[in-house]
Amino acid sequence: MAGHTENDFEIAIEAGLIGAGGYAKRAPTAYDETLALFSEDVTGFLRDSQASKWGQLEALLGAKTEATVLDSLAKELEIKGTLHVLRHGFKCYGKTFRLAYFRPNSGMNPEAAASYAANRLTITRQVAFTSVMKNADGKNRRCIIDVTISLNGVPVATAELKNNLGSSPQRASDAVHQYCHDRDERDLLFSFKKRALVHFAVDPDEVWMSTRLRGKETVFLPFNRGNNSGAGNPPVDENWKTHYLWDEVLQADSLLDILQRFMHLEVKERQVKTEKGVRTIRKETMIFPRYHQLDAVRKLVAHARENGAGRNYLIQHSAGSGKSNSIAWLAHRLASLHDSSDEKVFHSVVVVTDRRVLDQQLQNTIYQFEHKTGVVEKIEEDTQQLVRALSQGTPIIITTIQKFPFISQALSTLEGKGEGVKIDTSGKRFAVIVDEAHSSQSGETATALKGMLNKDGIEAAIAAQMSDEEDDDLSEDAKAAILRDSLKRARQPNLSFFAFTATPKYKTKTLFDEPGPSGTSPFHEYTMRQAVEEGFIMDVLQNYTTYKRFFGLIKKVENDPEVPRKKAAKALTRYLELHPVNIEQVVSVIVEHFRLYVMHELGGRAKAMVVTGSRLAAVKYKLAFDRYIKANGYSGIRSLVAFSGTVEDPEDPGSSYTEVGMNEGLAESELPEAFERDDYRVLLVADKYQTGFDQPLLQTMYVVKRLAGVQAVQTLSRLNRMAPGKARTFVLDFANQEEDIYKAFKPYFEATPIGDNADPHRLSELQHKLLEWAIFTPDDVNSFAEVWYRAKRDHSASDHRLMNAVLDRVVQRFKEAEERDQDEFRGQLSAYRNLYAFLSQIIPYQDSELEKLYAFVRNLISKLPPPGDGQAFALDDEVALRFFRLQQVTEGSIDLGYGEATPLKGPTDVGTRGVAEEGVALSTLVAKLNERFGTDFTEADQFFFDQIRASAEEDEEIVEAAKANNLDNFSSYLERMLDELFIDRMEGNEEIFSRVMTDKEFRSAAHEHLANEIFLRIRTKSAN
Repeated sequence: MAGHTENDFEIAIEAGLIGAGGYAKRAPTAYDETLALFSEDVTGFLRDSQASKWGQLEALLGAKTEATVLDSLAKELEIKGTLHVLRHGFKCYGKTFRLAYFRPNSGMNPEAAASYAANRLTITRQVAFTSVMKNADGKNRRCIIDVTISLNGVPVATAELKNNLGSSPQRASDAVHQYCHDRDERDLLFSFKKRALVHFAVDPDEVWMSTRLRGKETVFLPFNRGNNSGAGNPPVDENWKTHYLWDEVLQADSLLDILQRFMHLEVKERQVKTEKGVRTIRKETMIFPRYHQLDAVRKLVAHARENGAGRNYLIQHSAGSGKSNSIAWLAHRLASLHDSSDEKVFHSVVVVTDRRVLDQQLQNTIYQFEHKTGVVEKIEEDTQQLVRALSQGTPIIITTIQKFPFISQALSTLEGKGEGVKIDTSGKRFAVIVDEAHSSQSGETATALKGMLNKDGIEAAIAAQMSDEEDDDLSEDAKAAILRDSLKRARQPNLSFFAFTATPKYKTKTLFDEPGPSGTSPFHEYTMRQAVEEGFIMDVLQNYTTYKRFFGLIKKVENDPEVPRKKAAKALTRYLELHPVNIEQVVSVIVEHFRLYVMHELGGRAKAMVVTGSRLAAVKYKLAFDRYIKANGYSGIRSLVAFSGTVEDPEDPGSSYTEVGMNEGLAESELPEAFERDDYRVLLVADKYQTGFDQPLLQTMYVVKRLAGVQAVQTLSRLNRMAPGKARTFVLDFANQEEDIYKAFKPYFEATPIGDNADPHRLSELQHKLLEWAIFTPDDVNSFAEVWYRAKRDHSASDHRLMNAVLDRVVQRFKEAEERDQDEFRGQLSAYRNLYAFLSQIIPYQDSELEKLYAFVRNLISKLPPPGDGQAFALDDEVALRFFRLQQVTEGSIDLGYGEATPLKGPTDVGTRGVAEEGVALSTLVAKLNERFGTDFTEADQFFFDQIRASAEEDEEIVEAAKANNLDNFSSYLERMLDELFIDRMEGNEEIFSRVMTDKEFRSAAHEHLANEIFLRIRTKSAN
């Protein structure tokens, strides 16, 4: 591994794939820019593997054969996409040509082996082509890709490589930036679905991947193995940490397997009302497995192939792991799995789940692999349907476990109807995949499942054992019944269980005991810590506090000069005056905390959950909540309550409460959807919605119930879902001790409690330490704040330039520091940010130097180069920073008269003086609409319009139209484009989206404002 340049890294990867990887090398000149294919490999593969068909075409077309075939292939790739054509072939002059040969599920005969060996996997370095992107001089750019991987001449993957050693070190994050800013989806090689299916950003320490390039909105996911239960990759003796990418994942057999059995197009459709009627919106996502999914499925399949049925596996995968896809892939593989003797390992796969989305997802995914129906059957009618599916040997059956106890009853019913159905399980083997194992696997229902799927085996064991029985006091029937029950509970030799759960109990680990790498259960693990560090879920413990600590912190700052915000301090006095002992007092704390700290988060959309201890408590809290809101004349904080059945209050004889009644007639099934609406902000629950409830806008939880063990983890984890702009969560716990909650989480997530470190004085100490480095000065913070806190919600171009100029000076000083000092400084920045984020949800620091520093630090962190140890550094995304600024400007947080602000000179010295402010601030649009139509849209809705405008300004056709037309003509043109712009921003903006799509007058007002604004901004930009 000599050599430290990017070129050396590239050469080493090429050598690995050509050597043991099963690849051939191709010169970049072999790439056909027009077709985005390696044409000679396409025609060479077809000629070699399907000589007869090729010969027939050649007899017909002569010298035009190659060009005609390539033209037909290019057309089908355009319509059907690379993945479909690789799996199902393409047609030319009525003949179907295969474009790839995959491994059959059972043993390979000589003919299949020869076809498989005919595949041509190739690697090409430095493929170059002319891009649609333009240089500053208006000429098209030349684009050069580090690595292109092709199958039979069709590009299937690209990679940009970076080396973090040498004179100009770069990291995978630089490759991600390159894909986002210097690669364009309009270029055929990068066109979604139509050529390369996946793009890798690689350095020696980390791998990231994306299946769709969308400019700045491109999403890259980590493709790393995990290290010490966290993110990243472990060190490897005498090798790069990321060697698994080319030594394992991209190795020929492995890549062909991924293309055949893993990659699929996930399609989500939804109906949207428009003024012209209902329109179906289709969202497509190309799924490439994350590393832990690929690893888990392959290891489970290999173990089952080797060891057969009768094993119980635990797959402990955290929320955010993509369980639905992992289950779909595993079900498909097990249904077609053959052992070394070419016998089927399982005759049917039974997927036991309560997840409604899983059945449709499974059916769609598996249809793409098999291209035939009947492989998957969802049991949605009754138990009789399940009986038929089991008796007919349906390959994959999706059901709930509740149906199994009624199978014997269903058999009798069918017999009575003259439709006798026999479930013959003799010699049959079943794989049972259990989704959320702890809820399904124990108890009588699981026993019934085991008894039904091994009916014949149990009867045979009874007969064998009966001959040895000596207890003559029992009848033969009674002895058989006792044996039957005990055998049902035991492990069954013809059943293998594959149990997926994020939070296994001790009993679950005992039942599903197939050992994994540690020598004990689980068989495979993707930890909560890794999911948090990789950015798939939030760390709900980061800002967890008990009421006792909350009260103590407020006491500490009662007379703190750093908390000058009188209004806020006054609101906090209610916390100081009482120790909440009754429901009314607790409700007043919850409502005031929500109003002061929560309701402005997420652009004014954040929601909270109150977890109560019983159904009666939920009723009482709901009544007290509504009374308090009404008594104080508060608006915008409507609540919903969730509990089962009917509740009577013994203290109020004759009273009777139901969930539907207390929610003003809202049906139970409609509650999750209603809670998505902007007017409902707080959900009060009693034993409902504490598991399996996904509401990404849930930001805060108030706990008034004793929690322990798995229940504590599952309940608090309702907050962990990611959402655009969601930068933190908060838990205020009135009922538990910190040590009990941390103890509950410890088996699933190695978390360090903030605990006694949460000292307000430590903030001032960290502020002092940060300034001591002299990497930034108070003047820098003030200069930044001068722009950041301007009383408008949208950064203009000049705002952005001014703030970056301040931060760039600081980054330059940071780069000049020693690496050891850089790490310490970075650690202190992070500590300040995290501690402030926690304390500021308790103490109103607004209007303070500490608040100003927090805004500065959050923005600075996102500008610093990543650390040199290969660990990702947590960055705030642009949306989170935007919402953070919205919240502060909305609240009028910072008083810039507090302290002396130094005038910002630097940028004007280098030519930014005199830049005109752009047009009307777009932030007035939501205010105008609210005023005119009596609506109550929020800052988050404003962000929807901001994104529409930004997308329009980046669209070349819209830009050209603005330059070439007057305002009236441009406005007419934009009207035709608006639907697509709105639809692209639909997710998370449902209410405002629905309004602009269905209300003609409202849409017209928005359109007029947007057209003016976009036109003016484009014209101003081009004039400069």
